[in-house]
Amino acid sequence: MNDSAPAAARQGWRRWLADAAGTRRLGCALAADLLEALQEGGPALLLLRGDLGAGKTCLVQGLAEGLGIGEPITSPTFALAQHYVGRVGSRDTALVHLDLYRLEAPAAADELFLQEEEQAAALGAVLAVEWPERLGMSPEPAWRLELQVEGEGRWARLDPPPAPRAAVSG
Repeated sequence: MNDSAPAAARQGWRRWLADAAGTRRLGCALAADLLEALQEGGPALLLLRGDLGAGKTCLVQGLAEGLGIGEPITSPTFALAQHYVGRVGSRDTALVHLDLYRLEAPAAADELFLQEEEQAAALGAVLAVEWPERLGMSPEPAWRLELQVEGEGRWARLDPPPAPRAAVSG
């Protein structure tokens, strides 16, 4: 998004996406921000909200493209989680794609999320979570993206994590 500011300092925004191609392009661009956040030691957790058919998996397909992942990305609704590896330039990348739609019990969603979050951290991976509202907790810090269908397109609203507070010495 805003290439002149560090990832942690970016402001949230709302953007119109006319079609699936625009949604994939947004995911691809967002990959650069998440990789930058990882490199800076910040969060690479993306929480994706939106109704069925809003474009969450389509956005993750673009995210995977931006992470240099060549294999097809499908919704992990039945598998619940998928792991992918890629490469951008000389850097290895990884993506953990989690879909909590089928988990109605918050405790089950929390348990799976915590397992996948631990694996993502060990891999240095971006963790993209569809249906985070199934969780009984609110993971922080996280990038939050909401997709809202309107007519033939959709609105995307991104809220990056807050910038870390500087330590106060005294």
